[in-house]
Amino acid sequence: MKKVYNIAIDGPAGAGKSTIARSVARKLHFVYVDTGAMYRAMALHFLRNGISSSDEAAISRAAEDVDVTISYKNGEQQVLLNGENVSGFIRTGEVSAMASATSVYLPVRKKLMELQKKLAEKENVIMDGRDIGTCVLPDADLKIYLTASSKVRARRRFGQLKNSGREYTLEDIERDIIERDNQDMNRSIAPLKKADDAFLVDSSNMTARQVEEQIVELFRQKTEKGEK
Repeated sequence: MKKVYNIAIDGPAGAGKSTIARSVARKLHFVYVDTGAMYRAMALHFLRNGISSSDEAAISRAAEDVDVTISYKNGEQQVLLNGENVSGFIRTGEVSAMASATSVYLPVRKKLMELQKKLAEKENVIMDGRDIGTCVLPDADLKIYLTASSKVRARRRFGQLKNSGREYTLEDIERDIIERDNQDMNRSIAPLKKADDAFLVDSSNMTARQVEEQIVELFRQKTEKGEK
């Protein structure tokens, strides 16, 4: 039976996990599973239905009925919420805050983790998120904890949001990032933390290309060592 390889990338908001995971996936011909986008799609569903992030009972009921999947069309990822491509609606600050607040609920995590684990059993995948190496793929062949300073992450997010039609300041974005870090690291269920066997990669002073090359090299070293 052919060996299936998994790579887990964890880290705080704005660290560049999705960008790096996509580029590494292309380089290694892996399937990229954007778990954060899946949580955001679920959060969008809650927002559209007027559900408060503090209403755990309503969140749990809504999670049972929603379907979130990821597909690729012409090489581009599509995040499907009940069959609708919502890729263009899930990167707002409102959705981000809802995703962080509702990802702590077990029914939400359970539903999405089941789909993620099944895919990883069949395909060479790279997943990014906040608990991939610790919870979703604890036996991943390579685990990366990707981070950067809050100021660097705020500048990157500012660049992403400047054409969103809403006004943001760097100070506001950095404050939101620090608050998000605190929420993610201190939540009671699957908090954001570096797995004991994960490699720490601080991208504050690195280009995306340099980060990509480092991760690819780490993967090759790990797999060559395991095959000897």
